[in-house]
Amino acid sequence: MATAGGGSVAGPGSRSFLRLLPFCVLLAGLCKGNSVERKIYIPLNKTAPCVRLLNATHQIGCQSSVSGDTGVIHVVEKEEDLQWVLTDGPNPPYMVLLEGTLFTRNLMEKLKGRTGRIAGLAVSLAKPSPTSGFSPSVQCPNDGFGIYSDSYGPEFAHCREILWNSLGNGLAYEDFSFPIFLLEDEDETNIIKQCYRDHNLSQNGSAPAFPLCAMQLFSHMHAVISTVTCMRRSSIQSTFSINPEIVCDPLSDYNVWSMLKPINTSGTLEPGDRVVVAATRLDSRSFFWNVAPGAESAVASFVTQLAAAEALQKAPDVTTLPRNVMFVFFQGETFDYIGSSRMVYDMEKGKFPVQLENIDSFVELGQVALRNSLALWMHTDPMSQKNETVHNQVEELLTTLEKSGAGVPTVVLRRPNQTQPLPPSSLQRFLRARNISGVVLADHSTVFHNHYYQSVYDTAENINVSYPEWQSPEEDLNFVTDTAKVTRLLYGFLVRANNSWFQSILRQDLRSYLGDGPLQHYIAVSSPTNTTYIVQYALANLTGKVMDLTREQCQDPSKIPTENKDLYEYAWVQGPLNPNETDRLPRCVRSTARLARALSPAFELRQWGSTEYSTWTESRWKDIRARIFLIASKELENESLPFGNALIPCVFIEAGFWSTAGLLSTGGQGLSLLRPGEDWQE
Repeated sequence: MATAGGGSVAGPGSRSFLRLLPFCVLLAGLCKGNSVERKIYIPLNKTAPCVRLLNATHQIGCQSSVSGDTGVIHVVEKEEDLQWVLTDGPNPPYMVLLEGTLFTRNLMEKLKGRTGRIAGLAVSLAKPSPTSGFSPSVQCPNDGFGIYSDSYGPEFAHCREILWNSLGNGLAYEDFSFPIFLLEDEDETNIIKQCYRDHNLSQNGSAPAFPLCAMQLFSHMHAVISTVTCMRRSSIQSTFSINPEIVCDPLSDYNVWSMLKPINTSGTLEPGDRVVVAATRLDSRSFFWNVAPGAESAVASFVTQLAAAEALQKAPDVTTLPRNVMFVFFQGETFDYIGSSRMVYDMEKGKFPVQLENIDSFVELGQVALRNSLALWMHTDPMSQKNETVHNQVEELLTTLEKSGAGVPTVVLRRPNQTQPLPPSSLQRFLRARNISGVVLADHSTVFHNHYYQSVYDTAENINVSYPEWQSPEEDLNFVTDTAKVTRLLYGFLVRANNSWFQSILRQDLRSYLGDGPLQHYIAVSSPTNTTYIVQYALANLTGKVMDLTREQCQDPSKIPTENKDLYEYAWVQGPLNPNETDRLPRCVRSTARLARALSPAFELRQWGSTEYSTWTESRWKDIRARIFLIASKELENESLPFGNALIPCVFIEAGFWSTAGLLSTGGQGLSLLRPGEDWQE
C-alpha cells in the first residue's frame, strides 16, 4: 500500500522477498567459479542401482520416478528404527539408509507396503558378511527351464525333492516401486551418516529442525510390464520411426569355447566323431546391477576349468586320445540357461561345428570351492538313466572319473544318492534335447554350501582367498593361496583384473576392459563383456601357441600357406613387459579359443512369450545417479514459490563437512537448500 511520502510498504505477500533481498548482493560472486549444482549437491559416485529386468510374464527390480525420488534421510541400524520411517516421522517421504544386515525379505515387505512414506532405499554393505548368509536369488534357480517338469520327472520339478538354494529369499525377483541403491564406498556411507547426525536426529522424540539432510535417487526405467510388451514397443519403434526409442534389450553375450584338437569350424563334424564336453558357467548376478562377484557361483569353477584345459593341452600324449575334448564356458546361465540353450539350438540347426550326436559325454563343473571335506560330488540324472544304455554309459563315466581322481590326494570323488535329481546346471538343457551320459561335479551333495549365492557377498573372502596386507599388487598376483595354486587366475578374476599378466594376454584395444577393481560377472546387454573377453584370451594363452608371425600376418593368416583360420584363431596380444623397460614384447597367439553367440533363441524366433527359452530383457534408462543435500521446510518453499525457477544466493557458511555457499533453488523441482544459517528462517 502507498505511504504519504509516495513510497510503498510491503504487503503480506512481499515479506519473504524483503527477507531474501539482502542476500542478493552476493549474486555476482556466487555465479563465478563452481557450478550452481556443485554448490547445492554432493554427488555419490560409488553406488550401484537395482534396475528393472523383464521376462515373458513379469517385471522385477526397481525404479524411481521420471525426475528422481527425494526423501529425508533416516538411518536404520536396527529394526526398531523403522518406526520413525513407517509411522512416527513428521516429514515423509523418507530415504532409508539401511544397514546391510537388515536387508532381508521380512523388512523389505514392511517397506514395500508403505510407499507413501518411503522415497527409496540406500543399502550399505555389511562388514563382515552376514553370518546367517544372504542370497537374494530364489530357492529353485531356473525353475521351469531345466529338464524336470510336471510332465517329465514331476517328482523333481520345482525342486520338490531338494531346495538347492535353501537360503534364497527371492528379493532379486521382486518388483519394487521405489529406487534401491547399493552404497559401495564406506567413506561415502560415513558422509551420509554424518549429514544425518548433524541435521536429522530428533531430540527427545521431537521433530528435528529444518534444514534436513535429504537424498535424491535417479533410476527411472523405460520398459514396463513384460518382455512381450517392451519388445513389441521397441519393434514398432524400429519399424516406423527414423529415430526409434528402444525401451529394452535382451540379455546376451557370447559363450567361450575351444577344442583340445583343432577342428574345421567352417563345417560340422562327421557323425562318428566323438567329443567329451567339459562345461562350466561364466556369469552370476546380485540384487544390484553389474555387481556380480560370483566367486563360488561362477569364478572358482571356470578358473578350475581354465587350469584343467591348460594341463590337458600340455599332456604329452594329447594327440593320441581317442576322443576330442570341447571346453565350453557358458554365458547367461543365471537367467534360465541363455548360453547353453543357445548352443543346443545351434547344434540342432546345424549352425555349430559340433552336433548333439557327436557328444560322447558331458562333464560339468558346478560350485566347487567350498568343500567341507575332500569330497567332490558326482551328480547325475535319474530320469535319463531309466534308459539302460544311458545308465551303462553313466556308470562307465563315473568309474573313469573315480579312477582318475584316485591319484589326486586332495580330492575324493563321491556319489550322492543316485535317485536324487541334478542340481541347476547346463547339462539339464542338453538332456532336454538328447539323452547323453553326463555328470555335474560340485562341492555339495544336496543343498548349496554357498550361503551367498548370487549376492554381493559371494566374493574372494567367501571362498577363503585372501592376501597379506603388506604385499604389493604384483606380489598378490603371484602369491600361492591356501585355496588353490592357480593364483594368477583367481587374483585376476576376483581381486584385481588390471594386473601385469592380464595386460600381457590381451589385445591392446581391449585394455580398458580390465577396469580398476574386481571384475563383475553379470551378462549385461552390451557384449562381449569384460569376463567373456578375458576368459577367451586367458584360454588362448593357456592352451595356445606363440607363433613366429608379424602383426600383419597374425591379423591376416590367410596369406601364410601353413596357417588355417578355419582351424585356429589368431590374436596379436600386448605380451609381457620387456625386462627393465617400459615397452612390451607383443606376439601372435594361435589357439582354438573362440566365441559363440549367447542370445536366447526366443529373440531370434521373435517368441517373446516363450516358455521353452529364456526371455530375460533389461530395461533401458536415461540417468542413474545419487546425491545428497539439505532441504528446507515446506513453509519456506511455499514462501519462495512466487519467484518461479530463480536461484536465490544465500550467505556463505561453514558447518559440518561443508564449507561452501548455500543456494536456494525454487520452482518445479522443489526447494534445495545447502546449509543456510540457523537464523535464516526468522
